Amino acid sequence: MTFPERFSNLPEYAFPRLRALLGDTPPGGDVISMSIGEPTHAFPEWVGAHLTSFTQEFGRYPPNEGSPELLNAIAGWLSRRHGVEVALDRQIMALNGTREGLFNAAIALCPEVSSSGEKPAVLIPNPFYQVYAVAALTVNAEPIYLNATAESGYLPDYASLPEETLRRTEIAYLCSPSNPQGAVASREYLAELIELAEHHDFYAFSDECYSELYANDPPISALTVAQEMGASPERVVVFNSLSKRSNMPGLRSGFVAGGPAAVSEIKKLRAYAGAPLPLPLQRVAEMLWSDEDHVAHNRALYRDKYQLADEIFADLAGYQSPEAGFFLWLPVEDGEVATMRAWRETGVRVLPGAYLARAVDGVNPGQKYIRAAMVAGRDELQSGLTKLRDCLF
Repeated sequence: MTFPERFSNLPEYAFPRLRALLGDTPPGGDVISMSIGEPTHAFPEWVGAHLTSFTQEFGRYPPNEGSPELLNAIAGWLSRRHGVEVALDRQIMALNGTREGLFNAAIALCPEVSSSGEKPAVLIPNPFYQVYAVAALTVNAEPIYLNATAESGYLPDYASLPEETLRRTEIAYLCSPSNPQGAVASREYLAELIELAEHHDFYAFSDECYSELYANDPPISALTVAQEMGASPERVVVFNSLSKRSNMPGLRSGFVAGGPAAVSEIKKLRAYAGAPLPLPLQRVAEMLWSDEDHVAHNRALYRDKYQLADEIFADLAGYQSPEAGFFLWLPVEDGEVATMRAWRETGVRVLPGAYLARAVDGVNPGQKYIRAAMVAGRDELQSGLTKLRDCLF
């Protein structure tokens, strides 16, 4: 039996790699898990009752693109939060989590041959969310990894690529706020990316799922910048979800928004191969997108954690407080060595930064970092961060 060669170079996913690294080594204290970005803050109390009131709708097939009520709630949020108006029937579709959308949008929109007649290229920030890479390989494109380092503001400098690469580019992924560094793309950065996309005729895929967790100024959406510039609405495809915003990763509710032609192609693929969100879950999602009180409360909890981390790592050379998101990107000599030491000596479980990135020209931009997720309760987080500081720094 043979298997597709296009996936043969995929490294093992980050968390199995972490389990293999730690192996049978016992933890050096009470286990504090900071490796996985799974929100633990409470979601709104009314969710359960609201879900129960719609359980009879589990007996119905859900609308493939999302119920009109859910789409209206998402469109309302886009209008209030980002000042962007979208047509419900043509520019937005509900997703079963953003990972589905980030993957399937590439299948729907990336051609087999680039407009230049060459093998298509898909641009990926490095470190990156792993679905970007597998999407590129699935459509038989060449993934091009751009190191996002402190020198580049932890965002990829796509404009630095050679003309021959940009000429065959079909999709550029961007994560802002970025995972794992917590960097936020400015209006100027997004404008430059959109101008580049217009000049070279490619899509900018903007993954904005951490947009509602921020320290100071709310991150701007690529949709907003495209609208301000008067760019083609087809140039930008945006993804967001309730996982981080509302502490409901298990709800699997997200959306994709973009130009009518792009969304039409994504919908067409969804009709054949998608997994729409069950209607009772759509009813809950509708309420969550319409409510900002729980989001403001959630954001305040993370802002307190940013301040806590700043205090604990105040004397750490190279430490940067995240602008957004809930990860710390901590500089170390070697990420794997530091991860093993922290586990063996303290019981704190973090993730080697190299597991989130690829080596480019022999350099893995995550090699000298660990990622720590600030998702635990405040007291547990304080204990875990203090143990990391005392053990590693």
